[in-house]
Amino acid sequence: MIRVEGLDGRVAVVTGAGRGIGQAIAEALAANGAQVAALDLEAPDHAGILGLSCDVADEAAVDAAFARVEEALGTVSVVVLNAGIFPIVPFLETTRELWDRTMAINLTGAFLCARRAIPGMRAQRYGRIVAIGSSAGKTGGAKSVAAYAASKAGIMAMAKSIANEYAREGITANALAPSLIDTPMIANTRDLVDRIPVGRFGRPEEVAALVCFLASEHAGYITGEVTDINGGFLID
Repeated sequence: MIRVEGLDGRVAVVTGAGRGIGQAIAEALAANGAQVAALDLEAPDHAGILGLSCDVADEAAVDAAFARVEEALGTVSVVVLNAGIFPIVPFLETTRELWDRTMAINLTGAFLCARRAIPGMRAQRYGRIVAIGSSAGKTGGAKSVAAYAASKAGIMAMAKSIANEYAREGITANALAPSLIDTPMIANTRDLVDRIPVGRFGRPEEVAALVCFLASEHAGYITGEVTDINGGFLID
């Protein structure tokens, strides 16, 4: 487990934290002393972490969840925008309903959570926002993921915009572009392991370690960046 400075007592919110990468991030932040709230459609049950039910695409639900965090833990200073879905559907078979749902969860949900957190960050002149994008947001991804790729390009661009706007108020915003991390989301892509230079899939704990670093005081001079974590799958 990575050990970083500056997370002791910080209040962190992780969306999509019921399992996989989100769970690993929530647990890593807690292990580094943060007070963590894990949000998902069903309230996560992780030891020592406040689990809350929240549909990030619902503005009222987001506001209620953050109000609950503030009441229980205090002002939020770290937000990890991880909630997302990964539809694999050919472009011409992508319905407007599926497109809108993907954007609502992956992009609009991230916008709502970041917008809800920033006023508190501004008041304390400290904030760390980490958006979980994807290499698909850079390349368009493999075939049949247009909605997902577009949503991830959007969340990474949004992080850059936040970084530019709020850097002077002590708030940093960065994004990760992971690819082929060993979670149920990529269960149907096992054949791609031969295309990864390091020869294996990534582990959720490796993504979590990078998030902890970006959320810590060590990373105060890093903002507006999109960091690849893909074992060399995409070198750009």
